[in-house]
Amino acid sequence: MAKTKVIDPAETARKLSVLEPQLKDLERQVDAETDAKKKARLAKKVEKVRDKIRQAKTGERFSRQTKRDLIAYSFIAPNFIGFAVFTLGPVIFAFVLAFLKWDGNNPMQFAALDNFAMMVGNQRFLASLRNTIVYCVATVPFTLVCALGLAVLLNQKIKGRNFFRTVSFFPYVASLVAVAAVWNMLFSPAKNGPMNMILYKVFHIAAKELPKWSADKDWVMFTIVLFSVWKNMGYYMVIYLAGLQGINGELYEAASLDGANTWQKFRYITWPQLQPTTFFVTIILTINCFKVYDIVYMLAGGSAGVLNESAIVLVYHIYEEAFRNWNLGYASACAMVLFLIVLVITLIQFRGEKKYA
Repeated sequence: MAKTKVIDPAETARKLSVLEPQLKDLERQVDAETDAKKKARLAKKVEKVRDKIRQAKTGERFSRQTKRDLIAYSFIAPNFIGFAVFTLGPVIFAFVLAFLKWDGNNPMQFAALDNFAMMVGNQRFLASLRNTIVYCVATVPFTLVCALGLAVLLNQKIKGRNFFRTVSFFPYVASLVAVAAVWNMLFSPAKNGPMNMILYKVFHIAAKELPKWSADKDWVMFTIVLFSVWKNMGYYMVIYLAGLQGINGELYEAASLDGANTWQKFRYITWPQLQPTTFFVTIILTINCFKVYDIVYMLAGGSAGVLNESAIVLVYHIYEEAFRNWNLGYASACAMVLFLIVLVITLIQFRGEKKYA
């Protein structure tokens, strides 16, 4: 037999004596309120009180809304537990570890701000920060220009447009290991490398003056930037294509009637209409540039996987200090610096979002 709920009449009467006058008072406030937002808030309170009255009469432990909330939370609980265990927990631990000295084996020691002070005199950290900024400053504008140019070109009614869109997007989804291996073969530092052979045969550059590309400290960052622009511009081209297709075609028709040429249409219609898209792409691209690791590692890591000071970036320096030198406290402090840089960029995004909304 099912277990029946035991309801105490005295307790029910006591609860109703409190809730029913409260419900009537809230209903009067709803009727008298003229402000739409305040009226909506009062209406929600009325529903909660009604739910409590029904709960008191039936003797249920949980209200209907509480049951709905529990069901909803049960769906998101597995994902949230995984996020808390594998992401949120390690992030919080990394913040704490930034103020400690630990090698993963010996007991932890409180280091205060010593880990942050070590960055000032660490040449590899300064080189990684400088290279990351140079990479970001060089990659962002070139990627924007190439992505926008491709989007404008492939937004026109040309033959094979879908094919060229697919080809342009392919480097982004292709395996980084595979395309990096092909890229290193094309930009081989040897004289018989495909690119060097073109420079030697076509442009008559002397063999001694041929660039060594990723093997040369003066050319390694240029090679990395060139590869990054080529690999990522297809993704941002798709975003620009979405922005271009959202522009009202009547604007171009009106401009044509006024005698505007192609450049004037782009300057006074296309570019202003794409400002929100450009702002979004700039923020996302900048954040991704500060987090670069895999591209630099694959192109300039060599057979040993070690980057010199001409190619080292901030994320690689964090990896190197954490999992090669086992200086976990210092690596966490560097990660906190990277986090603060990305946070500042994100705050700029939120402030700029109000302008372009």
